[in-house]
Amino acid sequence: MKTIPLRNLLREPLKVKRLTRSGQSVQITDNGKPLWVIQPAAREDDDAERARAIDELLDEALRAPRSPVSAVALLEESRR
Repeated sequence: MKTIPLRNLLREPLKVKRLTRSGQSVQITDNGKPLWVIQPAAREDDDAERARAIDELLDEALRAPRSPVSAVALLEESRR
């Protein structure tokens, strides 16, 4: 658990958001006394849904016909 003063929470809320998004709990203190513990929300359903959607997109991309133009040819053409 990461401990952050209340002042830092107010000045840098994105730091706390980043920590909780990564799964860490954050304890907020005021003059060294604990005030709150901010915990990440459970997102198991969202992760499973997101993984399924990504798999569907990748499967669709694999079913598409291959392009006759190579990536190298596109790159060389764009540099001219």
